[in-house]
Amino acid sequence: TMAGRAVAGAVLGALLWGCGLALQGGMLYPRESASRERKDLDGLWKFRADFSENRLRGFEQQWYRSPLRESGPTLDMPVPSSFNDVGQDGQLRGFVGWVWYEREATLPQRWTQDLSTRVVLRIGSAHYYAIVWVNGVHVAEHEGGHLPFEADISKLVQSGPLSSCRITIAINNTLAPHTLPPGTILYRTDTSMYPNRYFVQNTNFDFFNYAGLHRSVVLYTTPTTYIDDIDVTTSVDQNTGLVHYQISIQGSEHFQLEVYLQDEEGNIVARGTGARGQLQVPNAHLWWPYLMHEHPAYLYSLEVRLTVQTAAGSMSDFYTLPVGIRTVAVTKNQFLINGKPFYFHGVNKHEDSDIRGRGFDWPLLMKDFNLLLWLGANAFRTSHYPYAEEVMQLCDQYGIVVIDESPGVGIKLSQSYSNQSLQHHLEVMEELVRRDKNHPAVVMWSVANEPTSFLEPAGYYFKTLIAHTKALDPSRPVTFVTNSKYDTDLGAPYVDVICVNSYLSWYHDYGHLEVIQLQLATQFENWYRTYQKPIIQSEYGADAITGLHQDPPLMFSEEYQKSLLERYHLVLDQKRKEYVVGELIWNFADFMTDQSPERVIGNKKGIFTRQRQPKGAAFLLRERYWKLANETGYHPAAEKPPYLVKSPFTW
Repeated sequence: TMAGRAVAGAVLGALLWGCGLALQGGMLYPRESASRERKDLDGLWKFRADFSENRLRGFEQQWYRSPLRESGPTLDMPVPSSFNDVGQDGQLRGFVGWVWYEREATLPQRWTQDLSTRVVLRIGSAHYYAIVWVNGVHVAEHEGGHLPFEADISKLVQSGPLSSCRITIAINNTLAPHTLPPGTILYRTDTSMYPNRYFVQNTNFDFFNYAGLHRSVVLYTTPTTYIDDIDVTTSVDQNTGLVHYQISIQGSEHFQLEVYLQDEEGNIVARGTGARGQLQVPNAHLWWPYLMHEHPAYLYSLEVRLTVQTAAGSMSDFYTLPVGIRTVAVTKNQFLINGKPFYFHGVNKHEDSDIRGRGFDWPLLMKDFNLLLWLGANAFRTSHYPYAEEVMQLCDQYGIVVIDESPGVGIKLSQSYSNQSLQHHLEVMEELVRRDKNHPAVVMWSVANEPTSFLEPAGYYFKTLIAHTKALDPSRPVTFVTNSKYDTDLGAPYVDVICVNSYLSWYHDYGHLEVIQLQLATQFENWYRTYQKPIIQSEYGADAITGLHQDPPLMFSEEYQKSLLERYHLVLDQKRKEYVVGELIWNFADFMTDQSPERVIGNKKGIFTRQRQPKGAAFLLRERYWKLANETGYHPAAEKPPYLVKSPFTW
């Protein structure tokens, strides 16, 4: 029951989350078209944290049954954003338990009166466990803080005279051994040292557990017979691009489908009919990464037109999907895009910024992409969770290659390798692949980051997880990210690319920069000797406090960060000629973490500050990345210095 689930999610309850049902339906991004409308619900929502001892007062008093203001005081809370840093309440910043959001939405009359219109409520991200009501009626639940979910609310809003609907969302940010990421609740029972019933959330990852409605909440419409999902894969036969499509329809078994592929000028270059088929594009423009071609990130548009004959007449639905024609392949020492060797020179990121926390923000996103282009970065990893869909769309448009990572970070406990945990992890990968499968920028799936490798069930867990991900999407390689020498039975035998994190002369051999080259060369040689697979240096770096200078270099100075990177680069330049296929700095920008003696208001390994201002390392990396782009011979203006190169949008 719903009450049972509420108790299960409570901080002081059993913390046993349900694994949910098998995935049903598609998850197409809500785009407007001639047959579809969209209403964004961004802005101020009413908000309340349930500070009751058992965190269950909202369910006991049924706060969803009437406007939230009637059951007590509320705060104005911006959506999208994390709730943690918006106010001045220190108690709310570190709150663990249920919080409640509410918004009244005014609906167009045609939405509530036209029974041939389907009305859908879509939540882009609610961290971590969410329960949703519309006008007091339970419509959806979802586990997982980084992927979208939705509910068809047509019957509720079309059941009588109605011009608005009240949306209530309860969200619990508690992390348990079976969540992704996992966590535990630590109970402090010594009443001579802690207040009665005192507890803290414990995690094994190095970023702050921001919570709330992190992405947009939208209402959108489709006809009652509609395009539910589109699955596109591409291949190349000499100069002909092949676009393989499969379309699922809901609402009727009798329909006509037309498919048109348009180029960037709007010309129709191929057409087809039916729910599945192959489109042939002679002399196709391929989707190339940034700095790899004179016209990177070429996108076609796949327009799908659905027609259904009903007793009331003809009904149509239209959806347009951007399509990039490209191939991805892996050999024992190369990563190939469109048959050519690709070298990842990029960053790891976080969805993290001042005040907003993990909340989506367009100005911040555009600043980040402009910095990536300035830097000459051609790739990033979505460490350590799926990013917003709009981020993926910009990567498609700008040619930034993505390693798409699940929230499988901090898996350190034996309980987190249980069948319950595995089932949830499999479902999360299904949701991730379902959402991002059509993005040409996504070239690889990452199932986890730095899991503990020596626990008994880990091998079976990751063998199953990797095999399942490959079955979901045979068109892309799969990796998991390790920092261990002992992954023989964990996942390394089953992945396509080895991703290795190492922090030489930082978390050990403090200050001894002279050992980096020997240790890094040994790391690469051992991994390659064992597995004969391409390797990416998926994390490396050092904290630097901006403005702190020391020569000779000392830890935490900008000089130490630069010197450490330079020593890594010496080895990377040797090994990229053999089997190393990429390097991703940790991190793009400073980010918030839990408080600890090791962290001075967050992790300072960014080459940019949290406010996106450059440290010395940013200029070092920029020089290196443009040099790498020029050396590969793919850069269209290799003879020009970086600051004279045209914008990639005008090549």
